[in-house]
Amino acid sequence: PGYSLADSAGNTMTGLFYGGGFKLLGIQLLGMGATALWTAVTITVTFLVIKKIFGLRVSEEEEITGLDATEHGLPSAYAGFSIMDITDNMMQVNENTDLGVAEYENASEALRDASVKVVNAVVPEYDTGIHKVVIVAKLSRFDRLKKALNDIGVTGMTMSQVMGCGVQKGAGERYRGVEVDATLLPKVKIEVVVSTIPVDKVIETAKKALYTGHIGDGKIFVYNVSRVVKIRTGEENIAALADVE
Repeated sequence: PGYSLADSAGNTMTGLFYGGGFKLLGIQLLGMGATALWTAVTITVTFLVIKKIFGLRVSEEEEITGLDATEHGLPSAYAGFSIMDITDNMMQVNENTDLGVAEYENASEALRDASVKVVNAVVPEYDTGIHKVVIVAKLSRFDRLKKALNDIGVTGMTMSQVMGCGVQKGAGERYRGVEVDATLLPKVKIEVVVSTIPVDKVIETAKKALYTGHIGDGKIFVYNVSRVVKIRTGEENIAALADVE
């Protein structure tokens, strides 16, 4: 407002402090408002398009695992926030874990077995009818697994956070084209004991909940339970499990 300029017709426009009044200042304010309005409309449309096509939140699995690992392939992507490797070893990793089919319904039986392996230690001759199912899986799939087991009637379970790796010795990761060593990975171990619920149904439900289309989605161990005792009532075996399955 403290200077003068010419409009499109060549007329001199003087600023507010030079006796030109509010005309030039008003035009300047109008230009600022138009620019602000255009910016607001453009960014709002862009925001809504991104929300509709891609969504504004990462997936539940990425949120639990952390974006440092999923976006950068590192435990911590920030300098000064180094995460110590408590395993202190140099394992060779197998990074070729993608089975090629991400949906459980579309995967063949071989792919399902490769993704979530089942180890059955029950000898038919000594089967007591009571089985302990131990499931080792990714932490990000625990809520989904818990809900799936609840839906088939399994309400009693024990969950522990553990670290470990299978025959793949950890999931191979790359950062800017360079392979990053992976050692023991955070996992959860879920233990359930069932009797009236078929153990094969528990296994199939767990495999369906855990499957992501990669080797290393989890492993299931099945054990024979010789005796169960409920401390509060003294009931044993199937009667001890009747109100918790």
